[in-house]
Amino acid sequence: MAKASSNFVCQQCGYVSPQFLGRCPNCDSWNSFVETATVHSGRAGRGSKNNALAKPVRLTDIQSKQIERISTGISELDRVLGGGIVPGMAVLVAGEPGIGKSTLLLELADKSKQSSVLYVAGEESASQIKIRAERLAVSGEQLEILESTDVDSVISQISVASPKLVIVDSIQTLTTTDLTGTAGSVGQVRECAARLIAATKSQGLPLFLVGHVTKEGTVAGPKVLEHIVDTVLTVEGDRFSGLRLIRTSKNRFGPTDEVGIFNMTDKGLESGTDELLADINDTDKPGSCLTITVEGTRPMLAEVQALVTSTPIPNPRRVASGVDHNRLLTITAILQKRLNIPLYKEDVYVSVSGGMKISEPAGDLAIALAILSSYKNKTLPDKLVAFGELDLLGNIRRVNSLEKRIKEAKNRKFKNVVTSESLKSLTDFKI
Repeated sequence: MAKASSNFVCQQCGYVSPQFLGRCPNCDSWNSFVETATVHSGRAGRGSKNNALAKPVRLTDIQSKQIERISTGISELDRVLGGGIVPGMAVLVAGEPGIGKSTLLLELADKSKQSSVLYVAGEESASQIKIRAERLAVSGEQLEILESTDVDSVISQISVASPKLVIVDSIQTLTTTDLTGTAGSVGQVRECAARLIAATKSQGLPLFLVGHVTKEGTVAGPKVLEHIVDTVLTVEGDRFSGLRLIRTSKNRFGPTDEVGIFNMTDKGLESGTDELLADINDTDKPGSCLTITVEGTRPMLAEVQALVTSTPIPNPRRVASGVDHNRLLTITAILQKRLNIPLYKEDVYVSVSGGMKISEPAGDLAIALAILSSYKNKTLPDKLVAFGELDLLGNIRRVNSLEKRIKEAKNRKFKNVVTSESLKSLTDFKI
């Protein structure tokens, strides 16, 4: 009979030690040992029989299968997932504390209309979840709460109860007795996630895992956690604002550039519209410029605000919120060099309203015009929207999905559409 044990493996060179070592004697790397579960069968290595039976299959001999998706009951979540849930799908939901991960999954458990849903509560008690369910008006007739942090007990319950959907909140709270590490350690998170995914995939059950994030905003734990799941969803937004965006950084069953828009209310997360992304009625002041970004197939309106003010210090500040800081430095350098604007003695603050983030280069032109408007203290022309990429020579380059952006601008009744088609460089713009 197989006997479980654990060893510590160096993540840099693979050196195996029976105990934790601060420094690897093989590659001299520090703090690289992670506890890993092993199984000794007393015979050949684990899985040798299965490996002997495994044979390669020609690609042309594989029968293609139509993916059957199950609606989550939440339209914006279906959009992000690529049309719904796929049986056996493993989804990692990450985000800052209090951003709405547990609220979203509790609504998913209620609106998905699955016959039975197993909710593994590792952080909250069943009574706490009951309080949230009453606030969200969740009936919970098909929802079963399991208070456990033992992953082996959870897997046993999955095999007994045979639910149609499994939700684990959160993966960092689960442990296995085969490892000595504490909950949340690299070895525990990796092993527990692997066991859960193997158990649910063998039964064709969709699995949703809640993952913590670090102070830098990345998923906490080993990077392998993001590799072994099928989809990684990130919940973004300002905790002091109702806007919530769900982005996909990985999706094996759909696109990775879609975004879901939600509005956080007292009744939970509600699928929102593009009107939540910007207050288009308050753009008649200096330092404001509208742009249209494209996330997947959806064009979205965003407002870029800039504040340029004189400073007595020799090193002026460059503060960016919602845009890349290095990109802001580049745009200010372009304005200073190509338009002879002395920004070297000005503080520059740039922010995207509503808690949005602009990551694509199409927002460069709007950022530049907002800075220019604030510096000259002049408002931009009425009903103006701008999108274009700036190069180091001050030229405005064509962006992708230009026709879609222009169509969206016309649908919103914008009179002035500034793009690479109307301007070739920043020097052509007069304000």
